[in-house]
Amino acid sequence: MTKSDNGRDSTSKDGNTSKVGSTGEDGLTLRIAQQPEADELLARSPLAALVGMLLDQQVPMEWAFTGPYTLAERMGSDDLDAGKIAAYDPDAFTSLFTTKPALHRYPGSMAQRVQQLCQYLVAEYEGDASAVWRDAGTGEELLRRLNALPGFGTQKAQIFLALLGKQFGVRPAGWRAAAGAYGEDGSRRSVADITGPESLAEVRAYKQEAKAAAKAAKAAKAAKAAQTTTTATTATTATTAKAAKGPSKG
Repeated sequence: MTKSDNGRDSTSKDGNTSKVGSTGEDGLTLRIAQQPEADELLARSPLAALVGMLLDQQVPMEWAFTGPYTLAERMGSDDLDAGKIAAYDPDAFTSLFTTKPALHRYPGSMAQRVQQLCQYLVAEYEGDASAVWRDAGTGEELLRRLNALPGFGTQKAQIFLALLGKQFGVRPAGWRAAAGAYGEDGSRRSVADITGPESLAEVRAYKQEAKAAAKAAKAAKAAKAAQTTTTATTATTATTAKAAKGPSKG
């Protein structure tokens, strides 16, 4: 399959791209934000996709990935420009995020992170977001590049790597392995697997179950620690009491 200039196939080989959704300039169809205009921007703008991924924390996924479109609108453009964002006055840029409706649950801190991301892209990739993955030879190399981006930890980097592979057609050798569980075919773990309302609901259910399991595990660990502390305290108290009575006269 012929790839577009930004290194993406127009159709996913994994069958994850829905036939009904918003189509970018290179024919890529996405249904992540669940809003046609926002999804169209994500499909044609590598920077918008990166910013959406950066915003995807502590807010609903569709809110996060609608953010780039709203930001572009507030900047008076139909796309995001890394150079322009990098050079933007910090306070003025923050106001773009805090203006109601806010772009994120934590608009101030996320505005700072988006600006830091764009400043990094300007310094390392001449402001070209797609250059992060365009010539990556292996999945591990791409993961390292993504992990180096401001605001991208290992988990976020793996999820975005999976998104690139499953829906954007960016598949360097070993990309599934580098993406970990998020790269598994047919999984419903992250935004990489969202192709419409149904899969969005499945991913959200998975996240809720994972969160509940983590909470239960944390509670069990705390309970075990408390029990261990109580046992140790009881033993210490018994030893102290025995010592206070002095040696046995038997």
